Amino acid sequence: MEVLGILVSLILLMYFAYRGFSVIYLAPILALMAAVSQGLSPMPAYTELFMGKAVGFIKVYLPIFVLGAVFGKVMEDSGMAKSIAQVVAQKFGEKYIIPAIVLTGAFVTYGGMNGLVAGFAVYPVAADLFRKANWPKRFIPATMFLGFGTATMDCFPGTLQHINIIATSYWGTTVYAAPVIGTLGGVLILGIGMLLLNHNIKIALAKGEGYGTGHTNETELSDDMEVPHWTLAILPLITVIVLNFILTMVIKWDPHILDPFIAMKLPLVSQSVKSILAVWALTIAEVVAIIMVLIIGRNNLSQSGFAKSMNAGAIGSLLAIINVASEVGYGNVISALPGFKAVANFLLSINIGDSPLMSEAITITTLAGMSGSAAGGMVISLEIMGKSWLAMANQIGMSPEILHRIGCMAAGGMDTLPHNGGIITLLGICGLTHRQSYPAIFQLTLIKTAMAFVMMAVAVITGLV
Repeated sequence: MEVLGILVSLILLMYFAYRGFSVIYLAPILALMAAVSQGLSPMPAYTELFMGKAVGFIKVYLPIFVLGAVFGKVMEDSGMAKSIAQVVAQKFGEKYIIPAIVLTGAFVTYGGMNGLVAGFAVYPVAADLFRKANWPKRFIPATMFLGFGTATMDCFPGTLQHINIIATSYWGTTVYAAPVIGTLGGVLILGIGMLLLNHNIKIALAKGEGYGTGHTNETELSDDMEVPHWTLAILPLITVIVLNFILTMVIKWDPHILDPFIAMKLPLVSQSVKSILAVWALTIAEVVAIIMVLIIGRNNLSQSGFAKSMNAGAIGSLLAIINVASEVGYGNVISALPGFKAVANFLLSINIGDSPLMSEAITITTLAGMSGSAAGGMVISLEIMGKSWLAMANQIGMSPEILHRIGCMAAGGMDTLPHNGGIITLLGICGLTHRQSYPAIFQLTLIKTAMAFVMMAVAVITGLV
């Protein structure tokens, strides 16, 4: 009966999330339902279990979400993101349309720009290239998605997307965890994905299909905005990447820098530099990059308003972090319930030998798919099972870096089912429907999901990290 309460709560969470209900209120309601079913008082469960963990998550990651959103917004409003997209299209677009679009999205998102912000910058370029080549417009969303929603979201070491940052606090790793496995998996996803897209487009062209007419949200590249030169536009992105690497991997932080704050007995204080270093490094790097954008793009930003752009980015970030924090709180309540032990034992039994990787990959990608959120699937899974997976890895001498990278790749696997908010927004940007464009996106979803398991096998067989 205890297990049933947990399962019903989880199924209802996924069902209502799929139906469009916000997890901000859905997660606490269903977490308390599960708690009450096992004899716990609802209000203490809410204030101590749910909010205790949710607040801890916000305390650590608020600057990353806010600064990342502000950085993306000022890059967009300054025209710098558009400048990068245009120069790639001009240099490579006519002959290499798919690689031009994919690599543009990959570059800007690796540097920390939100994928959907990149989508607004890349879409006009992609539409122009497809229109000139008379390629079917329905393949544009998949092409853009391959660039900013796959390898640079969860595979490549050093990527500054949220999911890669969040994983560091659970495993005690850095954003550069498992560089060989991550790079190999990312390159394969991009390579196979581009070959598949080219193949599908050739089939469509052979059937006489072209760009089509009567589309909505058609855009033109020419407008009144004078964008900064691309050599200036890429400087903030390069700065974020390089400065984050220096602060994480080169500079030796004083291991006792936190001691005065620990002595103050502050609530939620981090216990080691290692556990919080990824957040510190990216916070500093993004502040510097934002200042650079404000200086380089001051002409366009002064017209739209510096405060308007920065405020829009900051406000937009709050919904994202509250969503994830609610999922963290939900996972903490569930993992504290008496009936969870049986659920944990079942999840741990899904393995090959003594390795926790199969259990980790299946659990995370399943929950990511059901919730329509890579971050949601990851944080719920790690709150519930992270310590058990880490203990299993320690017993067999497996590096936590492998858990980090396989977990990220699994989270970025089945998260992009039709109800995923990012997919819905991407289709809206392109003026297309699920029926027109989702089949091509789903093929890429299958590729990136499969790649998590392929890289898991490579890691186990070869011992590569």
